[in-house]
Amino acid sequence: MYITLKKDNNFENVKTGFSWTTMFFGFFPALLRGDFKNALIIFALQLIFALPTFGFGFSIVGFIFAIFYNRLYIKERLAQGWVVFH
Repeated sequence: MYITLKKDNNFENVKTGFSWTTMFFGFFPALLRGDFKNALIIFALQLIFALPTFGFGFSIVGFIFAIFYNRLYIKERLAQGWVVFH
């Protein structure tokens, strides 16, 4: 499911729900969206948990962020002045 956000004359379709791209690619989807703060947080947590678990922690952090990353991204966009467009 997608929602459309609008700011000035700019529109953005944003996926809601589970983020498969975050699960498989970690911090890269946030980085490509321009969401540098969350990309850095995800990268740091993946690095911290991957080192002592020989890489397994990377997947766990990716799965956890995949559950709520899209919701987090939408909330930050709304805080930046974007509105839901019907």
